[in-house]
Amino acid sequence: MESVKQGSACIALRSTTHSVIGALKRSVSELSAHQQKILEIDDHLGIGIAGLTADARTLAKWMRNECLNHKYVYGTALPSGRLVTDLADRHQRTTQSYVRRPYGVGLLVASFDKNGPHVYQTCPSGNVYECYATAIGARSQSGRTYLEKHCESFEECEKDDLIMHALKALVGCVSGDGELTRENGSVAIVGKDQKFTLIEGEELQPYLDRLELEGGNNGGNADEEEDDDGEAEEMET
Repeated sequence: MESVKQGSACIALRSTTHSVIGALKRSVSELSAHQQKILEIDDHLGIGIAGLTADARTLAKWMRNECLNHKYVYGTALPSGRLVTDLADRHQRTTQSYVRRPYGVGLLVASFDKNGPHVYQTCPSGNVYECYATAIGARSQSGRTYLEKHCESFEECEKDDLIMHALKALVGCVSGDGELTRENGSVAIVGKDQKFTLIEGEELQPYLDRLELEGGNNGGNADEEEDDDGEAEEMET
């Protein structure tokens, strides 16, 4: 659980037609590239991670295999609820075995299936929650506060407005006087007639320009933090 709290922030939210994941990417040093925080699992499903990246890649590989096996046998996409339940069981089994340590990563799962859009949160203990919106990782309390304040408006949001809400929630999770940029930010969206699409770099810039015009890119706010008093040690997140 501590590794999840020290990982860089990740948020997710949904409307009646789309699910969105937003994540802050962290670089170990000025000489290294930013690490990927959003991973595509299938056309209808993807994950955002907070915690140990190596553990997340292991779980992502297993989830991709499950989706491929289901599609090969049944010819349809694997229902996200079933996959997330199996994922939670996989998390929980490691907590009662001395052979393996628990996975040190929390996942936010965004998907769209025949029942509509979904957002799930999993944690190393094996708990899984379906949410309208949520945030995990370091300094995520600011993002969670924003999501709680505006969650009633998410239901009828259009795709672009949902992405803007995700970016505004991420702004509060940026450390110190930093700003959300196309290098350290990434967003992914999936929904009705919309395959899982990752938006970052040049594709993210128009949304950041709109955010700047609306005066929302002002960096983190230390007053809103409840459980992150100091700078978290940079792990492999």
